[in-house]
Amino acid sequence: MNRPDPDRELLRRARRTLAVRHTVVIAVILLAVGAVALYVVSREERAALTASIRQTAATEEDVVDPPAGSWIFRLDESGALTATEDAPPGFPDRAAIDRVRAGGPAEQTQTDDYLVVTRRHGTATVQVVGSLAAGQAETRRLLAALGSAELLGLAGAVLAGWQLARRATAPLGDALARQRRFVADASHELRTPIAQLHTRAQLLEHDLRAGAAAADMAPDISRLVAGTRQLGEIVEDLLLSTHLTDRTETGAEVDLGVLADSVLAGFRERARAEQIELELRTDPERPSITYGREAALRRVLTALVDNALSHTPHGGHIGVELDRLDAPPRVRLIVRDDGTGFDPADAKRLFDRFARGHDDHRRFGLGLALAREVVTGHGGTIEAHNRPGGGAVFTIRLPAGA
Repeated sequence: MNRPDPDRELLRRARRTLAVRHTVVIAVILLAVGAVALYVVSREERAALTASIRQTAATEEDVVDPPAGSWIFRLDESGALTATEDAPPGFPDRAAIDRVRAGGPAEQTQTDDYLVVTRRHGTATVQVVGSLAAGQAETRRLLAALGSAELLGLAGAVLAGWQLARRATAPLGDALARQRRFVADASHELRTPIAQLHTRAQLLEHDLRAGAAAADMAPDISRLVAGTRQLGEIVEDLLLSTHLTDRTETGAEVDLGVLADSVLAGFRERARAEQIELELRTDPERPSITYGREAALRRVLTALVDNALSHTPHGGHIGVELDRLDAPPRVRLIVRDDGTGFDPADAKRLFDRFARGHDDHRRFGLGLALAREVVTGHGGTIEAHNRPGGGAVFTIRLPAGA
C-alpha cells in the first residue's frame, strides 16, 4: 500500500485553504454589493411611488384618470364619495378620510400591498391608494438577477481562488521539490564516498596502532586525501544544484577566454603529474564575451575539464577552444580530449542526474547534469560527441555579449 506523500498533502491543504478563503472573501463582497444594490433600488422605487401618490393627491381634480397602479377616492364637501373604477377591496379607508375631513393632518399609511395617502384638497378630502405590486415584482426580478450574478460570481471566485492558490503555493511546491531532490541527491552521492573514507581512516588507525612506518602508510594517506577532495567536489555540486533555479541574481559580463585560462591554470599541476597536455585556443581579435553568472559558468568548465582529465590516459591531450558564431550571435566553447570517450548508446544519458551507462557499470553522477542545467539557464545549449579515433567532444553555445 502506497503511503501518501506528506509534501503533496501539505500543498493540497494549503491550496484548499487559500482557495476557500479567497472564495469566502469574494462571496461576502458580492453579497454586500448585492444587498446594497437591492436596498438602494427598493428605496428609490418606494420614494418614487410615494412622490407620485402625494403629487396625485395634491393636484388631481377628479378620479377618472389616476396614474397606473393607483386609485383615487374623493369625498366632497357635501359628503358625496366618488372613486376610481376597479378599486381594490378594503378601500377607501373611511376612518382616515373622516379624521382628515374633521381637520386632522394629512396621513400616510402602508399595508403589505398598498401605500395610502389621505389629505385635504380644497374643500374636498382626497385619498390616493398606490399598489406596491409593481415595485415588489421589480424587486423580485432584481433579486433573481442578483442571485444569478452572485452564483456566477461565486463560480468565478472558486476558479479564480483555485488558480491564485496554485500560483501562491507554487514557490512552496518548488521549495519542497528542491528540498526533496537535495536530500535524495545528498543521500545518493554521499553514502559511498563517506563509507570509503571511513574504511580508509579505520585502516590507517589500524596501521598506526600496529606501528607501521610512514612510508608504508603513504599510499593509504594519498587515497584518503584524494577521497576527501572528491567528497568536497560532490558537496560543491550538491550545493550548486540548490541554486540553479534561482534567477534573481543579475547577470554580468563574462569573458570566457579569461575564465577558461583561469580554470586550466587550476588543473595544470594535476595535468603535469599525469603527463597530459592542456591547450587553450582563443581568437584575440574577437573576445568570447557572454552574460551570466561567472561562478556557475566556471563550475561548468571545471566539470568538463575534470571529466576530460579523468578519462584521458597519460601522455594525452585536452584542448579548450573558443570562438564566435555570427548567425545567430553565439559564443562557442569546445572541450576536446583523446581519452576513452563514451559509448554512443550513452550519449542521451550523459546529462541525466545519477545516470548509469547502458552496461550499468559507468556512473555519470551530478557534474554533467549540473553543467546542462547551468548552460540551459543561461539560454545556451550543450552537446556531447565521440571523436573519430577516440576521445570526447563537448560543445557549449551561449548568447554572445557585446
